[in-house]
Order: sequence, then structure tokens, then C-alpha cells
Amino acid sequence: VQLQASGGGLVQFGGSLRLSCIASGLTVTTHDMAWFRQAPGKEREFVTGISWSGGRTRYAESVEGRFTISRDNIKNTVYLQMISLKPDDTAAYYCAAGNGYYRNIDTRPYDYWGQGTLVTVSS
Repeated sequence: VQLQASGGGLVQFGGSLRLSCIASGLTVTTHDMAWFRQAPGKEREFVTGISWSGGRTRYAESVEGRFTISRDNIKNTVYLQMISLKPDDTAAYYCAAGNGYYRNIDTRPYDYWGQGTLVTVSS
């Protein structure tokens, strides 16, 4: 299994970025998929997730209304569209995939992790 995240970079306050996570060795339609982030000196935190069915999404309060998770089933790819970025969004962003059914996308355990892609928001 491989989750290849990309799309990070340097952006100004208020700018936008779209992260991509290409999955191989698993299919996004049979796994819950999520984005986490970890800022320097802080613990990793849940950002957003989408259920295996695509019917449920969940967002951290800090990104609600600014970030959108989506997926392309044909490309087996999950996206994170980020707008109105703030310096507090600066972090390494990680893609994750989880086996099995769990009621809560944000608190469930995730089985597979990709490498991080760094997002830096300048003020």
C-alpha cells in the first residue's frame, strides 16, 4: 500500500492550495480516507475525512467552511482543497486510509499513512 501526497508549498495568507493523495494497493471506495496535519512542536491532528461510501465527511472545527475533501474514484485519488489559508494552517499534511467500518471518521484508527506534504502560509 502506498499513499502519495503532493501539492504542498508556500502560499500567502488568504491563498489557496489543493493537495492530492494518490492511493495504490488499496481502493478509496473501500477505505475511509482522511487528512491529518502536524505543525512544528504540536501533535498530529485530524483535519478532514471521507467515508468509504463517500456519504459521510467530517471536518475539524478549525477548517470547517475553508477546506473541502473530495475523491476521484477512477483516479483512486483523494483531494484536499484549501482556501482562505491562515498562518495557523502551516503544517505537514498527511493522507491516511483506514480498513473496516467505524462510526466516527475523525476518531477511528487509520491503518495506512503517506508521507507528509508541507504547507507553509506566510502572513
